Amino acid sequence: MKYTLSHQTARDRAIEAIRNAPDGYVVTIKEPKRSLEANAALWAALTDISKQVDWYGNKLTKEEWKDVLSASLKRQKVVPSIDGGFVVMGMSTSRMSKAELSDLLELIKMFGSNQGVKWSH
Repeated sequence: MKYTLSHQTARDRAIEAIRNAPDGYVVTIKEPKRSLEANAALWAALTDISKQVDWYGNKLTKEEWKDVLSASLKRQKVVPSIDGGFVVMGMSTSRMSKAELSDLLELIKMFGSNQGVKWSH
């Protein structure tokens, strides 16, 4: 079962479910994931960057920009791949908390503004 703790009734139901759960069950409390609005803002900003920024002679897709910018936010490590290239050990943005996604959007806006991006939103 999953409970969103948005009001007292939901909290009461969650507590009751915990009381009635068999031994060995696991309870996890976690921050909610990003909203649809935040997701839309992320992809709009990445689209603007992908259309306007030339990166070391390359035009990157919005998905590639997501990888570059999220790796920059997390200071991710890079390891050699099995074929001689490199792989960035990244974090999926869908697993980011609201706070992490907010930080990523702030980084994206700062980076894009420094690159002269004209924002569509």
